[in-house]
Amino acid sequence: MSSPLRIGTRDSELALWQANTVKNGLEALGHVAQLVPVKSLGDLVLDKPLYELGVTGIFTKTLDIALLKGEIDLAVHSMKDVPTQLPQGIVQVAVLKRADAADVLVHRGLNFLNEEGIVATGSLRRRAQWLHRYPLHEMVDLRGNVNTRLQKLEDSKWNAAIFAMAGLQRIGLLPENTTKLNWMLPAPAQGAMVVVALEKDEETIDKVAALNHTETELCTQIERAFLRTLEGGCSAPIGALAKIKDQKVYFKGGLFSLDGKRTVTVEKEVAISAAKALGELSAKEVLDTGGKEIMEDIRNANGALN
Repeated sequence: MSSPLRIGTRDSELALWQANTVKNGLEALGHVAQLVPVKSLGDLVLDKPLYELGVTGIFTKTLDIALLKGEIDLAVHSMKDVPTQLPQGIVQVAVLKRADAADVLVHRGLNFLNEEGIVATGSLRRRAQWLHRYPLHEMVDLRGNVNTRLQKLEDSKWNAAIFAMAGLQRIGLLPENTTKLNWMLPAPAQGAMVVVALEKDEETIDKVAALNHTETELCTQIERAFLRTLEGGCSAPIGALAKIKDQKVYFKGGLFSLDGKRTVTVEKEVAISAAKALGELSAKEVLDTGGKEIMEDIRNANGALN
């Protein structure tokens, strides 16, 4: 009997749910697997906004190191947390079928929308898009896992907080007072889970590859190419969403200034056969129509923080 596949994961309830989904999928294929939970820097340092920590892959770095050291055989991530450039020696093996990619507002009632209010989020992307639509509102930082953030909202005097629909649904914590933000562009690859392994570990790659969902893989590849070309990461407000219908790819991407006052968006519709370069080409269009100036301002602002 071969050794169990060691699945590295963060130890939050949501991360463990995701890792168990991969574990169950592997076991359904006849493989033996076990979870190896670890804490990331992003889980340990909760008193600073993500963009001030200055670490690429803040939620994935610990697992990358464990993988390279041979302490685990594969790692499961929320794909939106994964840097567009994987560490040398680590490769993407499977992208699981995507859940709902939308952002949602968890609130105490919506009467505050057209007056002053306080909305919480740890995401520059959500913050910028919210301020673009509701410039009168005050934004406050909100960090921690899903459970922690929900509790912080409950204990606060804030009017609302913004979450990913997928995370709340996966662990059964979707509150009654929740409104889907269909107008808000999600993070590239939001709602998708990715499995990575060592490039040289052909046996693990062969076993895990059967979990790959081709449609989700293509859509997230387009979105992450858009992000990579804009040179964003978590330090820039960038949203993107690709969908496939009737053999066509529908894409919308956007770049936003930190204060939400400026926005450059792009929408495209192409045949699947022509979709490979869609993310990169869309990003270049954004850069050429005002995006370069926004990115320069963001880089200057980030430089002032560090």
